[in-house]
Amino acid sequence: MRRRIFITRRLPPEARRILEARFDVEENPENRPLPPGRLAEIVPRFDGILSTVDVQGQPYGVPLNYVFHDGCLYFHCALEGQKLDNLLANRRVSFCVVGPTRVLPEEFNTEYESVIAFGEASVVQGDERHCALVRLVEKYSPDFIEEGHKYIERHDSRTLVVKIHIRSMTGKAKQSPKM
Repeated sequence: MRRRIFITRRLPPEARRILEARFDVEENPENRPLPPGRLAEIVPRFDGILSTVDVQGQPYGVPLNYVFHDGCLYFHCALEGQKLDNLLANRRVSFCVVGPTRVLPEEFNTEYESVIAFGEASVVQGDERHCALVRLVEKYSPDFIEEGHKYIERHDSRTLVVKIHIRSMTGKAKQSPKM
């Protein structure tokens, strides 16, 4: 008896043919693409994970604080470290944001919304850099804006700001049929 598997609609044709030769393949009706407007709502509000690849091809994912502005993601980092080494070796990245989730134990399932952005990272300087740092303070320390400006000045020489220019962004959601 052949096993039944569910796939997404975005599977490349050749990969789909290979799977269909071995399995009963069905589209997964419960995973729905998110509309572009909802993508833009989720990205600025929730936690994110930056994924890079090192020079040996080893994937590396790291959660980080970020801001979303003018269709780009900005984050700060130290002047050295694995994240920066990976970005200097390969500017292409993905960034995953998971929105609200709710485990549905009685259905053996989870409701969720998630977004994955793909783009290229670059270090930014000048006003763009300073504005990104200020936006990080505004997002994560809104009750300490003045102190945040002083903090930025004190740590300015020890901080890089990286911009991810988003090339594409996709998202999907799973909502319980009972809802």
